[in-house]
Amino acid sequence: MKANEIRNMSVTELDAKLKELKSELFNLRFQHAINQLENPHKIADVKKDIARVMTVLREKNA
Repeated sequence: MKANEIRNMSVTELDAKLKELKSELFNLRFQHAINQLENPHKIADVKKDIARVMTVLREKNA
């Protein structure tokens, strides 16, 4: 997900996206624990997306 895409979202959309990404991260970690995850790098990508969304949320709330 690109930073420009995130910046164009509203605060409610960002909250929904953050919730979605956190649940996806939970599922990926669960799959990784039981060795069913094909691409472990996906966990890092989702964590970076979460950080991007949280950064934009902080900017918009400031």
